[in-house]
Amino acid sequence: MGQGTEYGLVDVDEVDTPGDEWEEIDVSDTEADRIARKRDREFEQFEERIKDADQFKVEQSVFDDATFAALYKLVQDGYVEAFGGPLSTGKEANVYHALGDDREVAVKIYRINASNFRQMRDYLEGDPRFEGLGGQKKDVVLAWTKKELANLRRAQAAGVRVPEPIATERNVLVMEYIGTEDGRAKRLGEVHIENPQTAYEVMREYMRRLYSAGLIHGDLSEYNVVFDEADGQLVFIDLGQAVTVHHPNSREFLERDCRNVASFFSRQGLDVTADDLLEFVTSPEPDPSRD
Repeated sequence: MGQGTEYGLVDVDEVDTPGDEWEEIDVSDTEADRIARKRDREFEQFEERIKDADQFKVEQSVFDDATFAALYKLVQDGYVEAFGGPLSTGKEANVYHALGDDREVAVKIYRINASNFRQMRDYLEGDPRFEGLGGQKKDVVLAWTKKELANLRRAQAAGVRVPEPIATERNVLVMEYIGTEDGRAKRLGEVHIENPQTAYEVMREYMRRLYSAGLIHGDLSEYNVVFDEADGQLVFIDLGQAVTVHHPNSREFLERDCRNVASFFSRQGLDVTADDLLEFVTSPEPDPSRD
């Protein structure tokens, strides 16, 4: 489960308490900001093509020049080759289907003028990675984007099935596309669960792995878990709000996650409680070498 220092993290085995190893995330100007200021002919042509594309027309009012520049930079770097239609739209971000260099990807674009700006700050404040973060809305959204990238990497290293994080530029995140030719993967609350017991056991194990790695999802429910038909696995999504165990509200967030998950599976006919789930998640994983 080790993670190198390439992304500002160190191995969780080298610290006394998971979560201590996080470093502050830089929210200074990126290459996209510099491209937007320079505004050469190639960038302006790219921006016009994107604005004219049907899937982006309704979003022109919320995409600033630097957001278009972030998309431009990701195309230049080879992470995105062509854009498709929207997979989901929300108050904080829109997610678009796209073609990467060798596979389909999902492009998540956080809105700088996010309506949930204050709620974002509730999750960021108290997170040791964001100490000293200023009050500018742009900085909060950029930090949130980088936070989701870091959270996905940490979750993946902990053995939790999440969309593979690929790249980020400013307020844009490129990650693995979870879905089929027919569209995005269905959320857990949208599908018939043939074996609720197995699904519940996978969910609680993922929650425990996250907790052991120093993370709490913070908004976990049947709407932030999808079923990947390709490999038959459950996938945790939307980890932007996930906090470290040292966040002042981490216990509250964890208890809420447990209530949501237990409530959902109770409706599926299982005899489960939030208290039992909480105990499982916070209990150390058994050491096979001691058997």
